[in-house]
Amino acid sequence: MKLITRDTDYAVRALCYMAKRRDEVVSVTQLVKSLKIPQPFLRKILQTLNQAGILESQKGVGGGFKLARPSGDIYLFDLIRVFQGDFELNECMFKKKLCPNRTTCSLRERLEVIEKYAVSQLEPVTIAELVKER
Repeated sequence: MKLITRDTDYAVRALCYMAKRRDEVVSVTQLVKSLKIPQPFLRKILQTLNQAGILESQKGVGGGFKLARPSGDIYLFDLIRVFQGDFELNECMFKKKLCPNRTTCSLRERLEVIEKYAVSQLEPVTIAELVKER
């Protein structure tokens, strides 16, 4: 299990890079060179962020991407949702059916406590904070 997937990690790295450049339009080529992320993979991530309203794209000569909103308004947990879906440590799945013990399982209760703690720690983190911490 991964708390942060590669997609989310690359998205965070790209957004931090752009946040340092504020309103500058950053090309995919510039991001690939600086972040050492494979271009097709990065392009897909940037398009997903654009569709989610986190980035704006500009086409043509001098085109690329820039933040659609201030970095202080882009939350790590929102990125996790975009790339990973709902945050859940254990889906309690068995052969594609819900476990019959889901409501009475004591392990599930403990996992829910851990999930709530993880969410409480991740929810308030913004790209602006991550840029400042580096």
